[in-house]
Amino acid sequence: MTARAVSPVIPPTVSDSRQAGAASPRRALPVAQLAPQAGPSPVCGIAAIDCNGRLADATVIPSLGWVAGTRLDIRVSGGLVLLTADSHAVFRVTRPGQVRLPATVRHWCALAPGSRVLLVAEPAAGRLVVHPPAALHTMITGFHATVLGGEAA
Repeated sequence: MTARAVSPVIPPTVSDSRQAGAASPRRALPVAQLAPQAGPSPVCGIAAIDCNGRLADATVIPSLGWVAGTRLDIRVSGGLVLLTADSHAVFRVTRPGQVRLPATVRHWCALAPGSRVLLVAEPAAGRLVVHPPAALHTMITGFHATVLGGEAA
């Protein structure tokens, strides 16, 4: 029996395969074109509602300059919860970076303990917008339908 040597198989390097024309050109993935923002950017974060209806965020809420005791007007509009500082309002910032949503607001927006919401602070407007899951679903499906084509699901 005679032993035969097996010749090694060495794949070409990346630069070799490109020179040989073996590599196919890569296609860029489609990216949504967003309009440039005018003015200061909003400050965004995600928070979970605790069993007492409190939302806490160490960056978003303090970006508005609200401290413990700041009085807040809390309203629901179009499925969103809008909070603004108002010296005549009943509700208050409970601790630095923490606000409590009243039970009626939580019920109107179907927010239960553990619900995660998108917080968007607009410091120039002095407003905090709380986006419940249902509002996010509506916005995202509408945006996806526009960008990706077709109708909203």
